[in-house]
Amino acid sequence: MGIIGWIVLGLLAGAIAKLILPGRQGGGWLATLLLGVVGALLGGFLGSAIFGVGLEDFWSIQTWLVAIVGAIIVLLIWGFITGRRGRTSRA
Repeated sequence: MGIIGWIVLGLLAGAIAKLILPGRQGGGWLATLLLGVVGALLGGFLGSAIFGVGLEDFWSIQTWLVAIVGAIIVLLIWGFITGRRGRTSRA
């Protein structure tokens, strides 16, 4: 898959992950793109390591599911990191 395919896959996987997870996530389309690409990479790594499923073909349903699951994982981690930083304790 070429670089344009990774960008399109990352943008769509990040957008779908933001739609699936409840709550309000910040970031515009660039943050969504980065989230999706990192998620697709993570999903491809975990998918190939655990299940033997990678990111070979752009039109494969396995590729899309692995990328979306990876983007959801990255979005959850990002939410935990940024959610704790902005909170202050009230006494």
